[in-house]
Amino acid sequence: MTVAPDGAGVPSGDKRRQVREMFSAIAPTYDLLNHLLSLGIDRSWRAAAVGRLGWERCPEGRYLDCCAGTLDLAETLLARPGFRGWVTGADFAVPMLKRGARKAGGLVRRAAADALRLPFADRTFDGALVGFGVRNLSDLDAGLAELRRVLRDGARLVVLEFSTPAVAPIRALYHLYFHGVLPLVGRVISGNPTAYEYLPSSVTEFPSPPALQARMERAGFLVCGWSVLTGGIAALHWGER
Repeated sequence: MTVAPDGAGVPSGDKRRQVREMFSAIAPTYDLLNHLLSLGIDRSWRAAAVGRLGWERCPEGRYLDCCAGTLDLAETLLARPGFRGWVTGADFAVPMLKRGARKAGGLVRRAAADALRLPFADRTFDGALVGFGVRNLSDLDAGLAELRRVLRDGARLVVLEFSTPAVAPIRALYHLYFHGVLPLVGRVISGNPTAYEYLPSSVTEFPSPPALQARMERAGFLVCGWSVLTGGIAALHWGER
């Protein structure tokens, strides 16, 4: 069964449960498949996301990696020369957090938490990152509002998400790979029959970059913007509290 993106056709509680179970199941092969299926480009995408965060304004601050998975974004931030702050990785798929426990020398604080009900006080963090996670939220608008709640005034949220290329030849190749090659390879390596069918379907139904910017602005974020990566396969989005 393919999980409907952004709650379409599936009650929000069901989607939350299905997403948690799916990512918990593929945790053992998640990192391998990320790097393999993206041909290693995902590392440069995460570097670009951290570069957009503006952590240099507060290098000793507290930062959140939400929907953290195996903590790749947290590890990327902690590796930045001059960064002396703290990073908390939050995810409700606990096996994913456990797989990432040794990254960054074990310096990431891990929190088993639902992005729609983060266990942090208002204005806790000096910045937040979400890598390939907001697409999986059962309520996108509620998730954006919750992320804004835990940010301090002036702090920045950076969202890294898959997108659909606008240029026709690139888009055709993208669809061939995303809907043909990726589900097959993902199924063979992970052993999960549905997880890598969910990925392309969820990306297809996810808001376009301009639409996501509008949703961020509606959630109260300021100075919002976005840029595409690798011909539009992925996109960076940002906004400030």
